[in-house]
Amino acid sequence: MEIITARIDKETKEKMKKLSYINWSDVIRESVIKRISDEESSKRLIDRNAIAEGITIAAKVRKSSMGWNSTEEIRKWRDQRA
Repeated sequence: MEIITARIDKETKEKMKKLSYINWSDVIRESVIKRISDEESSKRLIDRNAIAEGITIAAKVRKSSMGWNSTEEIRKWRDQRA
């Protein structure tokens, strides 16, 4: 297991000493693990939401372009320029 160092103010340290029966290493470790998990979960939600939004947009574009022929459209533009 790795060791990290954290700085806390003197008042907090004194309060921790009064609660010496608490394993502060465990408290900090669990807090760090929970924060990492929360951050990773929120990123997955953002990614899933972005994917769902992208799918919706793609479906709308696909639906609006049904029956549209790019070759015919290019020919129309070329004929108009000539």
